[in-house]
Amino acid sequence: MEEKLKKEKKKIRCAIYTRVSTSEGLEQEFTSLDNQRESAESYIQSQKSEGWIILPEVYDDPGYTGANTERPALQKLISDIKENKIDCVVVYKVDRLSRSLLNFSQLLEFFDQNNVTFVSVTQAFNTNTSMGRLTLNILLSFAQFEREIISERTRDKMGASKMRGKWIGGRPPLGYDLDKEKHKLFVNKEEAKIVKEIFDLYLEKRSLLSVAIALNEKDRKTKTYTALKGNKFGGIKFKSTNIQLTIKNVFYIGKVGYRGQLYDGEQERIISDEVFQKAQAILADNRRERKIAGTTKNIGLLSHILRCKACDSTMYIIYTMKGKHKYQYYLCMSAQKRGYNSCPTRLVAAQSMENKVMTCLRQISKESKLDPKTWETLTLEEQTSIIRSLVKQASYDAHNEILDITLQDGKTHSFTVRLRELKRIPQHKRQDGEIAKEPAIRQNLVLACQISQTSKEKGCSLRQIAKWAGIPLPKICEIANMLNMSPKIQEEIMLSQDKRLYDIAEYRLRPIIFEIDWAKQQQIWDSLLKSVGNQV
Repeated sequence: MEEKLKKEKKKIRCAIYTRVSTSEGLEQEFTSLDNQRESAESYIQSQKSEGWIILPEVYDDPGYTGANTERPALQKLISDIKENKIDCVVVYKVDRLSRSLLNFSQLLEFFDQNNVTFVSVTQAFNTNTSMGRLTLNILLSFAQFEREIISERTRDKMGASKMRGKWIGGRPPLGYDLDKEKHKLFVNKEEAKIVKEIFDLYLEKRSLLSVAIALNEKDRKTKTYTALKGNKFGGIKFKSTNIQLTIKNVFYIGKVGYRGQLYDGEQERIISDEVFQKAQAILADNRRERKIAGTTKNIGLLSHILRCKACDSTMYIIYTMKGKHKYQYYLCMSAQKRGYNSCPTRLVAAQSMENKVMTCLRQISKESKLDPKTWETLTLEEQTSIIRSLVKQASYDAHNEILDITLQDGKTHSFTVRLRELKRIPQHKRQDGEIAKEPAIRQNLVLACQISQTSKEKGCSLRQIAKWAGIPLPKICEIANMLNMSPKIQEEIMLSQDKRLYDIAEYRLRPIIFEIDWAKQQQIWDSLLKSVGNQV
C-alpha cells in the first residue's frame, strides 16, 4: 500500500537559480555559483521522499546585479514557468533572486499565479503562509537596504577620490594612457600632440566642424581602446562632438571636476590655462549666437526613419530661408559633424525625397490611406503616424543610387533613385510667380482662410497647424486673427487694386485685429491707408 502511495505521489520539478554580482573568480574550478547550486541540490535531495526532483536545466547568472530583473537566466526561468515546466524554484538565499523589494514582490506574485513554490535553502519559510510572506519581505527589505548602503558608500568613495584628484576608472581621454599598476594616468606624447592641435585649430577657426574637417584631412584618428576580450574600438574619424568634448575637458589643464567644483588632479597637464580659457570663451560666444538666432523644431515625414547608407548615419530635417520662402532638406548627421566632403549624400531636398519614398511605398503596400487623394487630406501628424506604422527604415545609398525601404515585417525593397533627382526642389507647389506679386497682407489673409478651413475640416488646433506648416505658433495665431477684421476691410484687401496695400506692414494691422467694433476698425483702416499714402 505504501509503495502504491509513493508511486502516486506527485513529482515536484525543482529549478535551481544561482546568481553572483561580480565576474571575478569565475575562472576558478569551484565558484560561488557551484557552491550555491551544490547546497540547493543537497536540499532537494533531502526532500526526495516528497517527490522533489532536480531539473537538468541550468539557471546561472554570473556577473549580474540583483537590483533589476534584466538577467538572461532569470528571464529563461520565467519563460519556462509560463510553459509549465517548473513546480518549485530553489535559491541559496533570498537576495540571489532579487535585491529589490518591488521586483521580488512581483516575482512572488508571478510564482503564485503559476502555482510555483519558492524556497530559500538557508532561510526557512513557507510562501503559502502570511507569516512566511512577512518574513520574506523583512529579509528582502534588509537586502535592499544593504544594496543602497553599498551604493552610497561607493559614490562617497568615488567623490572623495575625485576631490583628491585621483583617476577613478573608465576610459582614459585622448592624450593619456593608464598605468595599471599605479592606477594613474600618464601622458601619451603622440596623442598629446593631437590634443594641442585641436585647441590650436579651434582658436584659429572658431568652429568645431572646421576643426573636425581639418583633422580628418590630416588623417588624424580618435583614441583607440582595447576591451577585456581583446576587441579594439575607436580609432575613427573626428566629428564635431568629439572636438567639443575635448575642448571642454578640464583634464587637459590638470584638473578634475566634481559637482561643479574643480580640484587639482594627479595627471600632468597638456594645455595651458590661457589657451583653455580662450577656447571656453569661443564656445560661450558660439552658444550665445545660436541662442540669439533661435531654433525651430522641424519634424519631417521621414524623421527618425531616413538614413544615409554610405555613412550609416541618421538624416534629419533642416531648413533655410531665401527671401520669404522656406526650403527644407534632409541632412546627413555625419556630414554635419564631419564635413560635407566626408559624405556622398550630404543633403537632399525634403519634398523630393518624401515624394520618392511615397511613390515606392505605394508600389509595395496596399494601405488605402496612401492613395494620393486620401493622402492629401491628412495632416502631417496623421501622415507621419501612417508612415511609421508601415516603414521601419528607409536608407539611401548615394554611391549606388539605391533607396532601400524596410517595412515593419522586416522585408526590404530596393529602388533605383538618381541622386540628382533628390537634389531638385519641386516647383509645382510653390507658385512663386503669382503669389510673390500679391501684397503681403493679402497673402496672409488668404492663408488665414486656409487655416480656418483646415481647422474646421480636420478638427485640429492652431498648434497642430503651426507644426504641420513649419511656422511658429505666434505667427499662425496672428495670421488667423486677421479674420476678425470686418468683411468690408477683408474685401478691400482681397479685391482692391490700391497700390498702398503693398506698403502696409503686417504688424500695422494689429490695432484693427484686436478692435471688436467694426466701425472703429474702419476708422483705423482709413487712417492707416491715409498715413501710408502720405509717406509715399
